[in-house]
Amino acid sequence: MLNFALKAACVAIYALALASMAGALPAGTLGWAPAVAAALLIIHALELVFAFRHVRSYRAALAISVLLTLLFGLLHWKPLADNEARA
Repeated sequence: MLNFALKAACVAIYALALASMAGALPAGTLGWAPAVAAALLIIHALELVFAFRHVRSYRAALAISVLLTLLFGLLHWKPLADNEARA
């Protein structure tokens, strides 16, 4: 349940950043959202490099797993790593 809530928070930050950049929000509101979204994407891109072994173990296409890692980072690849450790 916590994993779902954190993923929803990531999606909300990305949505707010897109809305802010598109001018759909009043001027001066949520000016921080694009910077936070960019920081999340950079951090998750670094995670992708270091956790690629676990990202590859996703059962769907590799491109989907890469996309999910870029969006959610640790929230996507850590359960995959835990499943590998159990097996």
